[in-house]
Amino acid sequence: MPISQSPYLLYSDGKGNIFEDESLYAIGRAGWDAFPVEIEEWIKLPDGGSLYELPGRKGIGIDVETGDMRLCDKGWAVAAFIPPAHTGTFIAAFETAADAETLPLFCYTAAGWYNEEFYVTAVRIEQDIRQECAGYDAEKIELGVEQMLKAYPNNRLVNHLAETCCRTYTCPAARNYFIGRWECPIPTSPACNSNCIGCISFQPEAESITSPQDRLQFKPSAEEIVEFTVPHLTDAPFPLVSFGQGCEGEPLLMWETIRVAIKEIRKHTSRGSININTNGSMPKAVRALCEAGLDSIRVSTNSLQKSWYERYYRPNNYQFEDIIESLKILDEFGGWSSINYFVFPGMTDTEAEYEALRKVIKETNLKMIQWRNFNIDPDWYLSRMGIAEPFEIMGIRNMMEMIREEFPTLKFGYFNPPMERIKGDFEKDFAQWG
Repeated sequence: MPISQSPYLLYSDGKGNIFEDESLYAIGRAGWDAFPVEIEEWIKLPDGGSLYELPGRKGIGIDVETGDMRLCDKGWAVAAFIPPAHTGTFIAAFETAADAETLPLFCYTAAGWYNEEFYVTAVRIEQDIRQECAGYDAEKIELGVEQMLKAYPNNRLVNHLAETCCRTYTCPAARNYFIGRWECPIPTSPACNSNCIGCISFQPEAESITSPQDRLQFKPSAEEIVEFTVPHLTDAPFPLVSFGQGCEGEPLLMWETIRVAIKEIRKHTSRGSININTNGSMPKAVRALCEAGLDSIRVSTNSLQKSWYERYYRPNNYQFEDIIESLKILDEFGGWSSINYFVFPGMTDTEAEYEALRKVIKETNLKMIQWRNFNIDPDWYLSRMGIAEPFEIMGIRNMMEMIREEFPTLKFGYFNPPMERIKGDFEKDFAQWG
């Protein structure tokens, strides 16, 4: 049910305390511009969401009395992290001081306060509950970690998933693996053939940001992969195994090992789905993996415009056209093709990007868009991309509605679907607690 008025702007005192400013209504931002937000765009901050203060930044709001936009001088601006399954439709509106440090690689969704509750500009894009906080039992996860480490004492991948992914970073996919359910991650590659501006596992020392994760430091063998994934596919509810994780480089660089692993996995079980999360840079490798038994692919992209894509990914030895070819190959084999679409209000919802997306959907017979929040400092990203002026935009929600209307069979979501969803009732929530 929509709220009856715009929420109030939030600010931080710099000491971990957040307050509302009832003299200012909260607004949103797309690209460089700040905008009033329609009341229906605001939803309650979902469980698992959190708030950040933004040092060196003043929030922008609309004066309750005059209707004019102005800065809040009471403290630092505040933004929200919204949990998986939700897509932000506006960035927090703020003005950055010249000496402010670059923000970490998180999402910065507009947030406000109304009637004793926090609100954010977002839409729930996925009903799957696989990464909701309420579903994680810390004791059960730790018990699972201990059991798996004992079961696979010499498996470097299981140790990496346990010590680095689960215990250090509390990776939701790794935590699900250790309690025996749903999607199992398979990091495989310590190297990458992209130099993404916002890479979360490797940043040069001279860069003004640091990666929130450490990258995988070894090349796992096919035997290590098969050893723990076959039991997962055999025993887990709605099982799915995925090569290509945030703690690694580009998995296609390890395609020969992955091909051997897929073939061996399928000698033991036909159950579940085998997926790869990738930049899609090596179509010949994708074809070889499809021939081996790959079921689905998720290609990550900040944009479906060649110039914007290559400006962000800075590819080595491949080009934008290769990722389109990889998506076409999955369709040729009857596989499930998705894009991991980094949503950045003010760029994703421009007319040129909308037309580029439509073109790719038609050319590749794309099956799914995973509308993912882009974890990056907005000002830093726009500057690094060379975007100096704002674009005319249609709005994220409006763009989604237009794509859904034109392509009614195209699925929207946030996660890689298990085979039961791909072949059955896609809209049904298969991820139940247990």
